[in-house]
Amino acid sequence: MPAPRPTPPDLPALPVTLRPNVTRAVLLSVGTVMLLVITAMSLLLEKLNPAERVSFIFVGLIFFGVLCLLSRPKVVADDTGVTVVNLTRVRRLEWAEILRVNLRVGDPWVFLDLSDGTSMPVLGIQPGVARQKAVRDARTLRALAESHGTGTDTTPGAGAGDARTETTTDAGTDTATDAGPA
Repeated sequence: MPAPRPTPPDLPALPVTLRPNVTRAVLLSVGTVMLLVITAMSLLLEKLNPAERVSFIFVGLIFFGVLCLLSRPKVVADDTGVTVVNLTRVRRLEWAEILRVNLRVGDPWVFLDLSDGTSMPVLGIQPGVARQKAVRDARTLRALAESHGTGTDTTPGAGAGDARTETTTDAGTDTATDAGPA
């Protein structure tokens, strides 16, 4: 069993949860307000029969449920790996499986390049509303992956020097760091 690696002082203490807090707050607030408005309208409209009132409330609940689903994405990093929670799927990744953390100009969210040759979207880090926070979170996840992962790319034709992590600064310039053996 390998000895635990020392945590650099700039890395957060694990476990850490990364999520788009502003987007989440907006979605849940709008969902709550819309549910209340639709419910109030169903009760205030005198010409509705009880079945129509129930259908109004049901539609409000569906709308609220969809917005709750959209507010679900997050990334939870701990000592053994990362749990990526997207809209309808949860996937657990070991640190060694993550080769690259990518957030480029124009990307709607972070993408992880995995050791099995696939790429996985991480909706828990999205620059849509809070660009600075998304860049900071992407850099944090990149640093955690570099310090905990193996940094070895096992895809055909790729070497350890090919494992790179890219993030985008607010000014739009790309920065890349080799994620060689950690």
